[in-house]
Amino acid sequence: MANKPIVDFETIKKDLSNTPKPIQVLNENAEIVDQKVFDSFSDDDLVEFMKKMVWERALHEQTMNFSRQGRMGFYAPTEGEEASEMGTVLAMKKQDYLLPAYRDIPQLIQHGATVTEAYLWSRGHVVGNKYEARAMMPQIIIGAAYNEAAGVALGLKKNGEDAIAFTYTGDGGTSQGDSYEGMNFAGAYQAPALFIVQNNGFAISTPRKKQTAAPTLAQKAVAAGIPSVQVDGMDILACYKVAQAAREYITAGNGPVMIETLTYRYGAHSSAGDDPKRYRTEEETKPWFDKDPLIRLRKVLEDKGLWSDEDEEKLVDEYKSSFKDAIKEADAVEPDTVSAMLKRTFEVPTPEIKAEIAKFEEKESK
Repeated sequence: MANKPIVDFETIKKDLSNTPKPIQVLNENAEIVDQKVFDSFSDDDLVEFMKKMVWERALHEQTMNFSRQGRMGFYAPTEGEEASEMGTVLAMKKQDYLLPAYRDIPQLIQHGATVTEAYLWSRGHVVGNKYEARAMMPQIIIGAAYNEAAGVALGLKKNGEDAIAFTYTGDGGTSQGDSYEGMNFAGAYQAPALFIVQNNGFAISTPRKKQTAAPTLAQKAVAAGIPSVQVDGMDILACYKVAQAAREYITAGNGPVMIETLTYRYGAHSSAGDDPKRYRTEEETKPWFDKDPLIRLRKVLEDKGLWSDEDEEKLVDEYKSSFKDAIKEADAVEPDTVSAMLKRTFEVPTPEIKAEIAKFEEKESK
């Protein structure tokens, strides 16, 4: 007879999947599943949430048009993630510090940057980094914004500020060491940081199921001593309320929080041209289109007599017109040069940099 093992690892492993259901206020059929929370929103609140999501969808559509015209640099599509992004950023305060990743341009604009500045950032122009928003420029290195957020949050704590640092990454970002290191640092020092994982299903072409064996990404915060939660990322009301509750908890001096939003990236990973049809099927994608965040809230508003197709079409036209004005403003900004970039690199240029400046100034003068 075999000896009974001192620990039953298989039972422990199975228990990892015993996680709460993602938080919802509106389900995929636009049915209210938490009446008390729903009633906490006024009609004006609901309409404003819809306007913000329509704004982001229009921003995505128009910016993709600019990209196809060769008028943009790098751009990461956000179609499908409007509830996750607008719901969380709108719960923040202007004094909070945003550490965005490259897919977080809509949040950066909502937090205080202009669309023109965002377009210039996409082009790699230095003016695109000079915005009034309390934020750093979008981070290109996957997961690195979590490290930045931990450091900024500790600074906010040491200064005694009534503010938090909030940051985003995708499902693939949680597979990077930087993400855990940032959370571990924030947890150790009980820094006021909010870590948001937008689980949009894919890290470029790698599906979430191949990223990690963890049943949820939210669980990854547990190792850093951080409370975490999953929320329906296609439900803007749930995203807002969970982010608002997280901010209140953090500012009360309780340390960091992690939120995983279950959302979906409808299109390509970036405007660089990856083809989603090569790594996912229509059968996989269609259910997410049925959960579209705009469709969900639109139905609620229409049932309440607060929204119409005409209202939405007018808004889309207005938004896209403003984006066209923004790209014209970006076009009017004097192009940056290599020599100017080199001059900004050091307060006192090294001999080698001085030589490079002279070389490029000569080229640029021709």
